[in-house]
Amino acid sequence: MSREKEEDSFSILRIYDEPEERRNMPESSGVSSQHEQAQYQPDSPYETLQIPPCSPMQPSPVYQEMSGMTQEQWDLQTLDTSELQAMWFSEVEPGEAAEAGPSFLPGPALGPPCSSPSPSREVWSLLRAVPPIPGDTVVRQRPPRDSWKVGTLRHGKRVYAVAVSGATHRVYTCGSGYVRVWDESALHACDKAPEAQMNLQNPQNCVLACKLFPDEQSLITGGVSQTLTLWDLVPTPRVRAQLASTGPMCYSLAISSDAHICLACFRGFVEIWDLQNQILIRKHEVPIYGSRCVDIAGNKFWTGGEDTSLYSWDLRSYQRLQQYNLQNEILSITHDPSEEWMLVGLRTSDIIILHTHRKEKFKAVLQKYTHHHSLKFSSCGSYFVTTLDESIHCLAAPSLQRLFQVKEPSDILCCDVSSDNRYLVTGSKNSATVYQLLY
Repeated sequence: MSREKEEDSFSILRIYDEPEERRNMPESSGVSSQHEQAQYQPDSPYETLQIPPCSPMQPSPVYQEMSGMTQEQWDLQTLDTSELQAMWFSEVEPGEAAEAGPSFLPGPALGPPCSSPSPSREVWSLLRAVPPIPGDTVVRQRPPRDSWKVGTLRHGKRVYAVAVSGATHRVYTCGSGYVRVWDESALHACDKAPEAQMNLQNPQNCVLACKLFPDEQSLITGGVSQTLTLWDLVPTPRVRAQLASTGPMCYSLAISSDAHICLACFRGFVEIWDLQNQILIRKHEVPIYGSRCVDIAGNKFWTGGEDTSLYSWDLRSYQRLQQYNLQNEILSITHDPSEEWMLVGLRTSDIIILHTHRKEKFKAVLQKYTHHHSLKFSSCGSYFVTTLDESIHCLAAPSLQRLFQVKEPSDILCCDVSSDNRYLVTGSKNSATVYQLLY
């Protein structure tokens, strides 16, 4: 068995706020601040950006950068997804990534184009010389710039796990005795009743972890119970199957991207389930104090916990591949959409960033001792959310610019982001809070 132990030396990354020069940009620059541009409708949760369609503006940094691009730079456009995301933390400095950030990308918020005369012969000659943009060019969605609290879901008990659908905008809040289902209208209210309630087989049982399937039509839950429960969500929520587990308490769940494999993390072992046939493939032993968190990325899965070590395992041979000594208790593990980068949340609130198959490892330092640390990567890959006790931090990827920060009145136990990147939902002592992400 391979027992490669990694050195505990990490490159330190800096989490930073918006550059001072951008916040204090003079009016003569032609770029107004976000607060000046945004005008909210008092009775609508949606923002409207009102910018004069023909207001004079200096050429944006993106335009200036593209105008001076060399052939070698154009060739970078043809990199595939994995190559682009492999350059995340290895080649981009935090400050550089922010300066060319997605907030300058042209979009519908800039209003309709101004009328202009037909291009001259010189312009047409220049356009013919510009190489065409490849059809498989990856366009990443820009990250949100802020959030707006729009509703509260009165679950009635502690919300230990939460999931939000991007297709239907339904939210599933999980805790002791039941799972409650909330439709989109409840997301913009404070006292609306749930659309449905899915009761657990034993009212004394408690859901500690839940995962939506990639198609968002099924949900799996686990916790203080001798079973994992597989739920069908459409057309109406119902139990599809009860998977008899071999442990009394499931701490964490992970589902493969094709929804064929589910990992359930118990003290001292991980259950590996075939979801299609609903059979237990293997009960895999792991260090007894290293099994609070689990995640799966490609042909590897990762575990961590109180023993402060992060372990990676081969999903085919079940051999241990790597062990990282992180020196602090591991509270959460998640991966980015490309399944190339793992994020690990520590008790000290630091975030460890590891490449899944290259020896690249980084640490983002927040310097705060926490009881609860949750991580959730957005489906678009341009940002992720970390909750540290009562505070929410939304960070851009890969620059680690802090996009916004929110503080709640009580500790946050869990969080989720909808797959369409419209909603962020957090769970706390007796309710869930809904935030609409603003762009």
